[in-house]
Amino acid sequence: MRQHLLDVKGLRFHSANHQLAGHYRLGDTQLVHAHDAKGVHWAYLHYRLTGTPYLITRRVDSPVKRKWFNQQCYSHASSRVALSHVIKRLLEANQWGDVNLIASAYSRLASSPEATRIFREDFANKFLVGHAGAVVDRHKGQRLLLQAAQKLERQAPDIQFIFLGDGEDAETLKAESSSLGNVSWMGFKNNIADYLAGLDVFAFPSRNEGLGSVLLDVMQLGIPVIATDVGGIPDIVQHEQTGLLIPDNDANALASSIMRLRDDAALQQQLVHGATERLDQYSPQSMTASYWHLYQTIVS
Repeated sequence: MRQHLLDVKGLRFHSANHQLAGHYRLGDTQLVHAHDAKGVHWAYLHYRLTGTPYLITRRVDSPVKRKWFNQQCYSHASSRVALSHVIKRLLEANQWGDVNLIASAYSRLASSPEATRIFREDFANKFLVGHAGAVVDRHKGQRLLLQAAQKLERQAPDIQFIFLGDGEDAETLKAESSSLGNVSWMGFKNNIADYLAGLDVFAFPSRNEGLGSVLLDVMQLGIPVIATDVGGIPDIVQHEQTGLLIPDNDANALASSIMRLRDDAALQQQLVHGATERLDQYSPQSMTASYWHLYQTIVS
């Protein structure tokens, strides 16, 4: 992260090896913003040691573990922020205080037309269905997409399935799909936008998602999406408006939706248009303005 942000003015990095470290190296800090469990614990201890207020952004759609320390951390926060409606409901159920809804923003990924053209040349005359994410099936559901690929291999030989990313299940899933000629594993790519921009459809069969912000990046590149109706995904994907939603763990529905988009160019354009119109509320400017207003409210 440091390497990517070296040119950002007003930004400093401080390392803390454990929860009790680094509390007196920050100088005159007015506010701490925590984004993960360790950060939440550190922010609460910093508040206890220095009185500095803090806020928490919750990014996952699972309940906070009901441990005493977690209760203290969340109840003493000046604000709690949820990325999606499902996370907001989970936090509100604990009655720790008000919960703000501030979604993540798209990343403004830039693709190279030449690199995308070269990628497409390797799959000439193919309808490319892609997926990008950590290859962890219990979370991202890649095995479901492989099941759809198996169902469509003979029915639709013009469809090729592209997997971008790496993770703990990569070798297992590669072995399971080794007999499928319509599956290509591309591995991790730094220039992922060059590949995403070359897809015809992006499939996202996650089993759980706090929001699914990669969908925003794909939509921003003008690619129609199919995603499971889980977690915070329905905040982004409205069925037949900004994408297609399918039930969780339903390979038949996924395969049918892929065929539907392949055979209906007008629907593809309809979904891309709907997604583009909705992206305004997920812009970096919108997210920044919401957080800036919240920061000012807390410190004032």
